[in-house]
Order: sequence, then structure tokens, then C-alpha cells
Amino acid sequence: MRALLTDALRTLVPPRGDRHGPLPPLMLLLTVTTGVVDAVSYLGLGHVFVANMTGNVVFLGFALAGAPGLSAPASLVSLAAFLAGALAGGRLAGRAAAHRGRLLALATGVQTALTAAAAATAALVGGGGAGGAGGWVAGGGDAQYPLIVLLGLGMGLQNAVARRLGVPDLTTTVLTLTLTGLAADSTAAGGTAPRPGRRLLSALAMLLGGLAGAALILHGHPATALAAAAALLLVTTLTARRRSPPDAPWAAPI
Repeated sequence: MRALLTDALRTLVPPRGDRHGPLPPLMLLLTVTTGVVDAVSYLGLGHVFVANMTGNVVFLGFALAGAPGLSAPASLVSLAAFLAGALAGGRLAGRAAAHRGRLLALATGVQTALTAAAAATAALVGGGGAGGAGGWVAGGGDAQYPLIVLLGLGMGLQNAVARRLGVPDLTTTVLTLTLTGLAADSTAAGGTAPRPGRRLLSALAMLLGGLAGAALILHGHPATALAAAAALLLVTTLTARRRSPPDAPWAAPI
């Protein structure tokens, strides 16, 4: 337990000289954002994911088999937008890879703009109200596909950049391997239990994001949830810029 708490604290407040500098807590913020965004996409956009592509591919299979409540076109649009965002993120990472802090700031700045545009689009569509997400755009609507595209682009960009940043156990979207490592590498399994606190925090960050996003949608409006996600991204952008001096040793590529 002591090792878990110590590792969690080091993730939240990295010590001076840490190999990844301020990146771990910023990646946790991005993980919270992912939970919020996927809550919006699943609960408000017709049961589709824009960040979790494993689930989205499975949903596509279900939809093609004729399962009710799922849309093959929505899943395909989400996949295409995600891949386009990942392509853009890969190109961006190739140009700004020399400084990981500036790469993160630049990428999250673009993602902030995309998410803010999605929030504005959702607000313009209107409707819903308290507890009204189900009557908003779930199952179809004028804003469904524009929102899927905007959010899918942002999440593809985030995934590509997170991959290039290379912070262990903080992919910001995928928890399967993180949770597998938490159990399989534990002392109970005969392992050395590396980074147990970080792995647990990653799962809790996703849970917190999903909880907050669902609450904002079910008791408010998807635009509110998207505005909250954009605010988290803006905080990440500004912090990354402020904490990224040109000569920071942690900013060197992995």
C-alpha cells in the first residue's frame, strides 16, 4: 500500500528531475477529458465512441448484424474522423518531436479549439434541457455527424501525440493493458508491481471523467459537458506551455 501511495503521489506531483517532468499529471487531465467526451458521444450521439476505437469497432459489427439502437454510418464516420485526427497528430509529432512539452501544448491547443467548436455546435442545436440528453441528438439529428467529426478528430490527435510522448501507463484513452499490468505485474502474481499508483490513477481518471460527463448530460445538456472538456484541455495547454522551458531535460524525445 505504501508503494502504491508513493507512486500515486509521484505521478500527481512529479519530483524535480523526473524523466517525464510535468507530463504525468497533464496526461491524467487528458484521461479525464476522454471520459467526459466518450460520455457525450455514447449517451448523446447515438451509442458511438469517438475515443475508444475498440468499442467503436465492436459497435460497428453489432450494427452491421442489425442490433437495434446502433448506427453503422455513425461508427464509420467516427472511425474515419479518428484516423484523420491521428494522421494529423502523427504529422504534428514529426515536426515538433524535439520538445515534448511544446508538442503537448500545440496538440492540446488544437484539440481545445475542436472541442470548443463542438460545444458551440451543441449549444446552437439546443433542445434537451434537464435530463434531456435522450431527446437531443441520440439516434439522429442535425448535429450528430458534425459533432462526431469534431470530437473524433480531436481524440485521434490526442492518441497520436500521447503515443509519441511515451509516458508509461498514461495512454489517456486505453485502459485494457494498464489494468492488465496492474494485476499481472502485482506482487500477488509474482511481479515487481511497477507504477501501481499511476496505473490506478489512470483508471480512476477515466472513471471520474465518465461520471462527470454522464452527470452533466443526464442532468443538463451535452454542450455543458463539452464546455467542461474544452476547459480541461485549455488548462492542459496553458500549463504545458508555462512548464516547458526550451532547455528542459525531460522534454527530450523518448
